[in-house]
Amino acid sequence: MLKLLIVCTLAAMSAADIAEEEDVLVLKKSNFEEALKTYPNMLVEFYAPWCGHCKALAPEYAKAAGMLKAEGSDIKLAKVDATEESELAQEFGVRGYPTIKFFKGGEKENPKEYSAGRQADDIVNWLKKRTGPAATTLTDVTQAESLIADNEVAVIGFFKNVESEDAKAFIKTAEAVDDIPFGIISDDAGFSKFEVAKDGVVLFKKVKKNNEKISKEKLLTFIKSNQLPLVIEFTEQTAPKIFGGVIKSHILMFVPKTAKDFQDKMDQFKKAAEGFKGKILFIFIDSDVDDNQRILEFFGLKKEECPAIRLITLEEEMTKYKPETSEITAENIITFCTAFTEGKLKPHLMSQDIPDDWDKNPVKVLVGKNFEEVAFDPAKNVFVEFYAPWCGHCKQLAPIWDQLGEKFKDNANIVVAKMDSTANEIETVKVHSFPTLKFFPAGDDHKVIDYNGERTLDGFTKFLESGGKEGGAPAGDEDEDSDVCMIWLQSNFTIP
Repeated sequence: MLKLLIVCTLAAMSAADIAEEEDVLVLKKSNFEEALKTYPNMLVEFYAPWCGHCKALAPEYAKAAGMLKAEGSDIKLAKVDATEESELAQEFGVRGYPTIKFFKGGEKENPKEYSAGRQADDIVNWLKKRTGPAATTLTDVTQAESLIADNEVAVIGFFKNVESEDAKAFIKTAEAVDDIPFGIISDDAGFSKFEVAKDGVVLFKKVKKNNEKISKEKLLTFIKSNQLPLVIEFTEQTAPKIFGGVIKSHILMFVPKTAKDFQDKMDQFKKAAEGFKGKILFIFIDSDVDDNQRILEFFGLKKEECPAIRLITLEEEMTKYKPETSEITAENIITFCTAFTEGKLKPHLMSQDIPDDWDKNPVKVLVGKNFEEVAFDPAKNVFVEFYAPWCGHCKQLAPIWDQLGEKFKDNANIVVAKMDSTANEIETVKVHSFPTLKFFPAGDDHKVIDYNGERTLDGFTKFLESGGKEGGAPAGDEDEDSDVCMIWLQSNFTIP
């Protein structure tokens, strides 16, 4: 008994050593491992005090921590100032703010990336999925009604035999969906209340399953296709659902909400959306919001050019499309989307004009209109940085890249160049992140080599002097863990 008392006392003392702010643990390198021992299930936000997205998340994060505390949950929320605790940030691969990771069972290795929305309910639901049953067992109608009433979207499986193959497929599906609560009910009163005649699934907003055999794949598609409204606004809160959905073709309407004809444009957009449900996701973006300006820039748009329509595919290769007419009517949008689904559209590629002094400095300036002529010159080895003017990593690289250009300026066989990929696009080269570094060796075969080595003058020099062998990889084999600024998703994350 004395030993137990000592252990409990020590645990209480170590827990007391960890400060809390609004029910959120404040972690440092000195108390991180102790926190994991004391609170085995812990969601940790790595943040920067100056980060706007971190500031926006803070009240919802604290609210979620309070909700879990009020429920008596053993799950804790914590935060780490990554600008002060750089060793912790480096240990857990923090490259953007906020980065949120879930540590389960007191294990420090391989924490799971948080992947749901940024509202308190999203956070709590995600954590409950990770620590409890994927689908809540609903013992009566009242519990089912509460699940529906408490959530914007909920999925309930109606199964007389919860051990059936269909019920097991339902549970597997629930495990794969982070941001929607699932319930399962076998009570006859539940079937009667919701007018379900036989085993099946209902997603509330209410869509009943058809008579096909249930499978995890079909059920996932069914849920992901129906969880979002017909037209959804792009915001920091909706971004995870938009990018995490199964629909990878997105049509975007950029329009200021303050415009007199805003509702008319929305009505036209919604009317067109009805015929493409499950094929194309219809999204509108308020072009007056400051946080959305980078998205406009990514599509080559200015505020004064809105309202405007663009379409993008987010498959292995991101491809953008522009309609031939700028008039926003349901008929025009339907024509545009139909041509896309039938494979009749050509990609829309942006290009600046060629600067008069593009080749005057050691680092040559490329744009869409002169890229292929320079990069695929059979007599030259060309090393190109694809950058974004606002990218922090690109700014850090700039002086090193200038030094590299200076070092090889008198080498007749080597060209060091750069291209602003927010304003220029190349059909033969797809840029998924900033900065992207690619080497185009001399020859007639248009070979492309990705640079994956150290971003230092010495690393670049060895790469060029080895003919692209030291630090290089075949195009398409980029290091997925490299420090990058992901484009298009940029409005949802801040990169240090």
